[in-house]
Amino acid sequence: MSDARVSIQTADFDLGQEVAALRAGDKRVGAVCSFVGTVRDRNDGSTVASMELEHYPGMTEKAIEAMIDQAHQRFDILGARVIHRVGLLQPLDQIMMVAVVSAHRGQSFEACEFLMDYLKTQAPFWKKEQTPEGARWVDARVSDDAALARWGITAPNA
Repeated sequence: MSDARVSIQTADFDLGQEVAALRAGDKRVGAVCSFVGTVRDRNDGSTVASMELEHYPGMTEKAIEAMIDQAHQRFDILGARVIHRVGLLQPLDQIMMVAVVSAHRGQSFEACEFLMDYLKTQAPFWKKEQTPEGARWVDARVSDDAALARWGITAPNA
């Protein structure tokens, strides 16, 4: 657990501890919204045995920090934390977490969703799945670009 807004790590995380740290001692916090992504055992019709995530150290953290800065500019939030794991992960493993605190729930929900949409398309991560057919890189989805576009951001990836 860290006080940093962004953590890229191989180790698992505890959502309860992370949220407690994010809201610790701040009496203004009236809402906490969080999202945890996990590895599924199926994708695009194939069984997934494992997933390996890669990133560019330094560049990835900087990109996510910029996303959090944008969330602060767009929404009335008090804080945000993003954890993303890298390395080899198995089905059921936690991949990532976004947590946002604010005075009111609407701003937390919106900021959390904004950060998720941004992460899915703009964060420099590469995912490779191991399937019965062999290894394959996971491409960006058109639906992820559409989700980002509703925030007024156009950055086609798929």
